[in-house]
Amino acid sequence: MSKYFRAYIVIGLLLFPFTILAQFNNNTSSPYSRYGLGELHSYSFGRSTAMGGASIASRYETQINLANPASYTAIDSLGFMFEFGIDGKTSKFKNDIGSAYHSDINFQYFAMSFQFSNSFGASLGLVPFTDVGYNVRVEENVENTGDVITTYYGAGTISNAYFGLAFEPWKFVSLGANLNYYFGMLNRNAEVVFMGGSDYYNIQQLKSLRVNDFSFDFGTQVTIPLSKNNQLILGAVFERNPKYKAKYSDITQKNISSGSSTDQDTLYYAEEQDGTIEFPYMYGGGVSFVTKNKLEINADFYHQDWGEAKFLGEKSKFLTDLNKFAIGAEWIPDRFSIRNYYKRIAYRVGFNHEQSYLVFNNQQINQFGISFGVGLPVYRSKSTVNIAAEFGRKGTTENNLVLENYARINLMVNLYDLWFIQRRFD
Repeated sequence: MSKYFRAYIVIGLLLFPFTILAQFNNNTSSPYSRYGLGELHSYSFGRSTAMGGASIASRYETQINLANPASYTAIDSLGFMFEFGIDGKTSKFKNDIGSAYHSDINFQYFAMSFQFSNSFGASLGLVPFTDVGYNVRVEENVENTGDVITTYYGAGTISNAYFGLAFEPWKFVSLGANLNYYFGMLNRNAEVVFMGGSDYYNIQQLKSLRVNDFSFDFGTQVTIPLSKNNQLILGAVFERNPKYKAKYSDITQKNISSGSSTDQDTLYYAEEQDGTIEFPYMYGGGVSFVTKNKLEINADFYHQDWGEAKFLGEKSKFLTDLNKFAIGAEWIPDRFSIRNYYKRIAYRVGFNHEQSYLVFNNQQINQFGISFGVGLPVYRSKSTVNIAAEFGRKGTTENNLVLENYARINLMVNLYDLWFIQRRFD
C-alpha cells in the first residue's frame, strides 16, 4: 500500500464520523418529503452522478457502482477502492402564493470495494436511502373562530448499510447481490394554533416511524465484445417487494395556556407499536457502449411499483408507480497522455427524467435534471476526484402544488490502490 494511499485513508477515516452524522441530519428541505417515505435518493454516486445517474450496465475498473452489484467483479483482482462524497444543494420553491429559498450541504456516503480472486468481488458501505425535512406553515381565517395557524414539520433519514458480492460463473457474465440493512427514523408532526383567544385548545400531533431490517437486491451484467476496443454491455437489476419491521408512535394532545398555567390532555397515545412496511417490486435495465479508455455511453430505465406499497398495512393515496429514465456519456481525450494533464481528464454529461412516486389530484410529480462534470486523475495513481453539477426541476405550480428549481454540486473522492502484492525488494 503506497504512502499516498495511507494518507488518503487517514483523511477518509477522519471524515467518516461526519458521514455517519449526515445520515441522521436533515438532507432535504422539500415539502414533498412530507409524503410516503420522503425524498428518495438515487443509486448513483462517483463518476455516474455526472452521467445522469445511468450506470446499470457500467463496468469500470476504478468505479464503485452501487446501481448493479454485478459490477463488483470489474475491479482488478489486486485493486482496493475507498470512496466518499459531499453533496450541496440550493433550491427555490415556488407556488401561487410566493417563493422561498433553501440550501443544504452534507457528507453523503462512504463505500469500499475489493476482490477476493479473479472471479469474486465485494463492496460495502453506508448510503442514504430517503430523507424527510420540511416546515410548512398555513394561515387561514375561519368564520366565528378567527385566525388559525397550522404548521406541518418533519425530519429524519433512513440509511442503507450494505454488503455486496459478485462472481463470474462464465467469461463475460457477472452475477451479484447486495445484503441491505435499512435503519433510521422519520418524524412527522403537526400543530394547530388558534389565535382568536384563550377559549380554544391548541392541537399537537407527533408521529414517528422507525425502521431496522434486512433485504436483498440482485443484478447481472453480460458483456458482448464487438471488436478489439469496443464492447456492448447489458445490465439488469431486480428487488422483490421486501417487508421491513417497523415501530411507530402516534401521540395527539390538546393544550390551552392561561397566564402561567397550562391545561394539557392526551387525546390519543400509541408508542413503539410493532408494524411492517412493504416496499414495492423494483426492476431496471441498462445498456452501455464502451470504447476502451476513450468513450462510454450509458442508458438506464427503472421501475418501482410504489402504488402497491403498504405502510403499516395500508396503501397511500399519494403514491403511484415510479419510472426513471437516464442517459449519460464519458469521454477521455487521451487517458495515458504524459505531457498534457487535461487530456487525461474524464469529461461527463447526462440527463435524467423521473416520474416520481408522488401523485396529488391525479397530478404526478415529475422531475428532470441535466448534469455534467469531470473526473480529475490524481498524480501517479488511479485515484480520481469526481466533480458533478446538476440543474433540474421538480413539481409544478398547477393545482396549488410546489415547483422546485434546484442546483446541486457533488464532490466525490475515489481512492484506488493495489493491495496484496508480494514485493521482491522492499
